[in-house]
Amino acid sequence: MLQVNFLRENKERVLEGLKKRQFKNLELIDEAVATDDQRKKIQFELDSQLSEINKISKEIGLLMKSGKKEEAESAKSKTAQYKESSKELQSQLDVKEKALLDILYQIPNVPSELVKSGVSADDNEIIYQSHDVEGLGEGAVPHWELAKKYNLIDFELGVKIAGAGFPVYLGKGARLQRALVQYFLDKNIDKGYIEVNPPHVVNEASGYGTGQLPDKEGQMYHIGLDDLYLIPTAEVPVTNLYRDVLLEEKDLPIKNTAFSQCYRREAGSYGAHVRGLNRLHQFEKVEIVRIEKPENSYAVLEEMVEHIKEILSDLELPYRVLRLCGGDTGFAAAMTYDFEVWSAAQEKWLEVSSVSNFETFQANRLKCRYKGDGKSQLVHTLNGSAMALPRIMAALLENNQTEEGIRLPKKIAEYARFDLIGD
Repeated sequence: MLQVNFLRENKERVLEGLKKRQFKNLELIDEAVATDDQRKKIQFELDSQLSEINKISKEIGLLMKSGKKEEAESAKSKTAQYKESSKELQSQLDVKEKALLDILYQIPNVPSELVKSGVSADDNEIIYQSHDVEGLGEGAVPHWELAKKYNLIDFELGVKIAGAGFPVYLGKGARLQRALVQYFLDKNIDKGYIEVNPPHVVNEASGYGTGQLPDKEGQMYHIGLDDLYLIPTAEVPVTNLYRDVLLEEKDLPIKNTAFSQCYRREAGSYGAHVRGLNRLHQFEKVEIVRIEKPENSYAVLEEMVEHIKEILSDLELPYRVLRLCGGDTGFAAAMTYDFEVWSAAQEKWLEVSSVSNFETFQANRLKCRYKGDGKSQLVHTLNGSAMALPRIMAALLENNQTEEGIRLPKKIAEYARFDLIGD
């Protein structure tokens, strides 16, 4: 959530940035500032009346001690009037504060100056590609056929148990999933990340804290009886560990990694592009989360990008890195890099990771600050997928098929304790 003072003091920059996103409701900027002005006016009146009540209350005590009961009773009557008026002002203030929050919740983050204007994924910048992929998929079989042939994943059984988008991993398929999770966690821990095992459900405050609510409410599974949400990513519970926390400068940076199941409704998803592991309602992912001093966050973002590149190199997969345009950047992010791997059989790029800097957008919602040089200020938050498993699994199966079977990359074979998936 953007701060009102930032909107007030940087209106032209905000408007220019939001235009990069193709954000249409630019009038919300003026509405937010005007609502805050009204809130401040009510707050001033309320503070003035409360100050007057305190002043009169002290006078009443002195009058009573002096035996001036009649004057004291008159002062009490005046205090009662002020108290009644202050209740009304407090009620008005509550309404105005809620109205201001409702407006601010609708305004997305302002993209970094490095982010280019654009409408969709077609406008994203390719900033790195590891391999020339031309001809890599000649004669390749898609992963859903390989999964059936080698009894790795049963999609129909998942439909029977839960519905489409909930696959069942079997035998070496399940072992490969577990090996990938352990490998990703170990890589992150080797880079100094502290492992966290968070809840897989969060309350409404946590959803608002990281920006999933109200923006992505329709994509989240809601447990109505308990008013809880199944997490769409471990980013949500891990980042919320620091909600309403005042950190010391010495505590920074904070580096966490977590494995979790992830749940996304993906309402309206259908067609060939969601076949097999391409898009699921439940999937496994390892996340990295950073809490940083503002001046360090963009250097850290680049460091996180290099870390993901190293993981994909270990997996021996053709991949590329994109910097998202304004129109494709997530609601809460100031800048995002996407990582895509090449699907040999489908002959297309599949997104497997996003790494984002949110600057103070999440921290303002979370009320997460750090104290340094005698003052407190908002931190910057960052996170990334290291990695999401379904499309990694799809690419590993498709890109490593041989006449003997599917031969795993050396690093993963060490974790899986087998190097070949065959008949």
